Amino acid sequence: MRTTHTARLAAGALAALLVLAGCSSKAKDDGGDKGSAGGVKTGEGISGKTIGLGALTDMSGVYATLGKSVTQAQQLYVKQINAAGGVCGYKLALTVRDHGYDPQKAVSGYTELAPKVLGFTQFIGSPFVAAVKQRIDGQDKGLVLPQAWSATLLGSPYIRPIGSTYDIETINAIDFLMKEKGLKKGDSIGHVYFEGDYGENALTGSRYMAKQAGLKVVEQKIKPTDNDMTGQVVALKKAGVKAVVISAGPRQAASLVGVAAAVKFGVPVIGNNSAFAPQLLATAAAPALQANFYVASPLLPIGADTPKAKKLVADYKAAYPKDSLDNGVVAGWVAASAFGEALKKACAAKDLTREGVDKALLTIGAFDTGFGVSQNFTDPKSASSRESVILQPDKNAVGGMKAVREAEASSVAQGYTPGA
Repeated sequence: MRTTHTARLAAGALAALLVLAGCSSKAKDDGGDKGSAGGVKTGEGISGKTIGLGALTDMSGVYATLGKSVTQAQQLYVKQINAAGGVCGYKLALTVRDHGYDPQKAVSGYTELAPKVLGFTQFIGSPFVAAVKQRIDGQDKGLVLPQAWSATLLGSPYIRPIGSTYDIETINAIDFLMKEKGLKKGDSIGHVYFEGDYGENALTGSRYMAKQAGLKVVEQKIKPTDNDMTGQVVALKKAGVKAVVISAGPRQAASLVGVAAAVKFGVPVIGNNSAFAPQLLATAAAPALQANFYVASPLLPIGADTPKAKKLVADYKAAYPKDSLDNGVVAGWVAASAFGEALKKACAAKDLTREGVDKALLTIGAFDTGFGVSQNFTDPKSASSRESVILQPDKNAVGGMKAVREAEASSVAQGYTPGA
């Protein structure tokens, strides 16, 4: 994976912040185990009869729509668990910090919450999770279930992405384009991607799949602040690509698809799981999105025809009647549920320390999400799933998306080793 000059500068700045952050919180982190309560061992993040959990989210930046949905779904989960008696006699308390997809705010938010919580049910942004990975692994050792799917996060027993990583997801996305949308050996495929961990890990998947399938990748790197994709569309059309992968945010995807339609560039476009928000169906790009845009997702959409999906829709509507449904609700709920399952198993083992919860997650080999994909957390070096669901925007579907291909791992994805 290439490291850009911009990425190196950002990494250096984040490293400096972490040095300062570590110094300011070290005294608090050295508290050790608090002993046993009712026969259950406890430690950092548990105060009295409360288990503290953290959420580092984006409610004001490039992923604001996603962050709000993820967070509210997790707050709903906590409310319901507490109403049912909590876990092991403890009530859960979720503390939320909005970093606005800003690296300094993300690091300071982690620094503030890490000494106070047992772990994190949410941490949006692969670059930000990567920036504190060394501290999580070496010092804090609290479980983090990020809303981030970069393969660079694999290998840690404490940082556990839920679902296929971006590279695997992109391999499955291109497999769909080849099987269903006419892309074939010898063709060129465009890839528009954010600089940094997210986009570059997805690009790794494109390059690998291209090598296996005899395709050529035409690359277009962008920044999260780039919202107009006219230049990228012009370049890709000139290059004669037959399809496009976009590893960016909803704004960039809408611009790309809308501009392509305006210039009669009618190739299929597929995005990674965070490249769409249903609010886009109320914009001028809606017809083009519904006609020619797809999304590779680690889970079925919020409108899936499963009992758990239907219950989540009903419960979320009751809790947040003014807010729209989207797949951020699914992602947030599944992550909170997985953390909750680890807490329950740690309770059964009478060890609610950070180490006990980490070990408990490692015993979960087939977590039923209720959204079509089983998750296996037993091997930190592997993604918890290699399957992807292919979705398509649909204004008539609950949550604005429908599944056009059920959960599937392509043969190339099954044989692929992230980082190899």
